[in-house]
Amino acid sequence: MIEDISKDSSTPPVTKIWRSLGIEVAVGLAIALILIFVIPAIFNATGQAFRITMLGRFLALAIVALGIDLIWGYTGLLSLGHGVFFGLGGYALAMHLKLQFPADATEKLPSFMPLYGINKLPALWEPFYSFQFTVLAIILIPAIVGAILGYLVFRNRIRGVYFSILTQATTIIFFNFFNGQQQYINGTNGLTDFKTIFGYDINAPETQQFFYILTVVFLGLSYALCRWLTSGRFGRLLIALRDDENRARFSGYNPTGFKVLVFAISAVLAGIGGALFTPQTGIISPKSMDIALSIEMVIWVAVGGRATLVGALIGTILVNFAKSLLSEQFPEVWLFFQGAMFLIVVMVLPDGLVGWFRTSGVLLFQNIFGRRQTVTYPSLELDPEVQNERQNLRD
Repeated sequence: MIEDISKDSSTPPVTKIWRSLGIEVAVGLAIALILIFVIPAIFNATGQAFRITMLGRFLALAIVALGIDLIWGYTGLLSLGHGVFFGLGGYALAMHLKLQFPADATEKLPSFMPLYGINKLPALWEPFYSFQFTVLAIILIPAIVGAILGYLVFRNRIRGVYFSILTQATTIIFFNFFNGQQQYINGTNGLTDFKTIFGYDINAPETQQFFYILTVVFLGLSYALCRWLTSGRFGRLLIALRDDENRARFSGYNPTGFKVLVFAISAVLAGIGGALFTPQTGIISPKSMDIALSIEMVIWVAVGGRATLVGALIGTILVNFAKSLLSEQFPEVWLFFQGAMFLIVVMVLPDGLVGWFRTSGVLLFQNIFGRRQTVTYPSLELDPEVQNERQNLRD
């Protein structure tokens, strides 16, 4: 035991970091391969192919949860308005999909516009013919809205519950605005009935499988980005802003710029999640900007464990799958199960599932499956004074 620890203590810190990073990358690739090849094969073999698309939607929501964990868990900014950025990304892609007309189509207008007396495509819609512009819109529109909102809030040093209230108010504004645009974006009904993308039937199993794989890839990239941001000096600064912003300010850092940057990145992740969610669910509406969904996003992170990143993924998939399965098996009382699950997390597992596992879970595992090992300090064993004192006690 002493030899192992002394040998490990001599390992250079850089080597340890690269070794840990290599293990994390290997585990991430293994999980991605399982999600892409193993899980779909299991669902197809059991006659539950529809759950592949369902899982794809949950993975898209997990991208949003990563963004929330980035600003809430590491920066201490509890946003209750990420449904806005989610909806903006979803609407951007939906507008492009609604402009994909068959070659023999006589009318180049979304089907709902003639119902409101619009006979010419509005100028707002025309750039969305381009897929390249649509991709930029998915990224830039949430980023710009998030940066502007963040700058106005953080410049005035608004934080805590007041920041949460402001983000919630922003959600109400966007929800009411999109809800009232019947002529241009179909208002309450939202955008739906997508037909094709790049000439392929968007509802075909092969196309939906492509969106599923694309979601897995973007989830991995989003996790890598958040992992990189929360590591090293920048990550330590985010935690410092969370724990004691005034002290960080007195140390010479300007919290406003860092908060705006992180909030904008989080908004982009929400927009990407919304864009990937829309073609897999077949609709985007102002309901996605409702306060209830934004609060539910925060609950996913709380269930998994904030400031863990992995917890955001676990919490999102677990809560949404439980919600789906319980609503199928117990349609009349499933809300009680959901409420009970949230109460258990708040009262029994305040640090979430990952937080519990890192503390009590590891100890429980060691007590059940093996004997706990006491960490020793090999340098004390080799200290001449300690050896002399031990010899004196024996004499």
